[in-house]
Amino acid sequence: MEHKQSEVVLFGTWSSSFSGRVKIALKLKGIQYEYVEEDLVNKSQMLLSYNPVHKQVPVLVHRGKPIAESRVILEYIDENWSKTPNLLPKDPYERAKIRFWAKYYDEKIIPGIYSIIRSKGKDREKAIEDLSELVKVFEEGMKRDFEEDPPFFIDGSLSFLGIVVSSYACTYEAFHEAVTTVLIPEKNPAFFSWVHDLKGHPLIKETLPPHDKLVARLKHLQA
Repeated sequence: MEHKQSEVVLFGTWSSSFSGRVKIALKLKGIQYEYVEEDLVNKSQMLLSYNPVHKQVPVLVHRGKPIAESRVILEYIDENWSKTPNLLPKDPYERAKIRFWAKYYDEKIIPGIYSIIRSKGKDREKAIEDLSELVKVFEEGMKRDFEEDPPFFIDGSLSFLGIVVSSYACTYEAFHEAVTTVLIPEKNPAFFSWVHDLKGHPLIKETLPPHDKLVARLKHLQA
């Protein structure tokens, strides 16, 4: 019951890039929050009651009202705490394009990475090639839909898409060490450059899970 004493509570887990997204957004907006670390093997009754559909993290609880799914939470944070910095641009069409590519990233690229973890031998080689093609579509989309640089920053501050991409892609070194090399500069130079720039942001550095701990977890997932 103690969690109800805090106006903003985030239920997450240390290794979840989706939880990391919410942490970044809350810190970016300067929002004070209580963090509850969940054991996904032994989920708390509170988490199950707040997210009975997916039974997963992250869940943001604001004044007792739960919001689930990281992209939905990011939009809620941006709309409810309208103070700058803004995560999404004001123009409706620009917002729509960013939402489209964020959804593509979550539904195509991240599952593509998971398929590499689950595969071996020739199947893994194919999964790596498939991922490179998915990333290429993303690269081309960024260049086609946005006249200047990809919208990973708004007025110099991390944006919605920057948070979505960075929270997972910026852990690539742990993935390379634990699993195999998947982010190859020669194959996807633009994406690699974008991720490198995002990885240098202080807030992302502060929020990424510990490298060695993540390597151990990724190795365990393959066992």
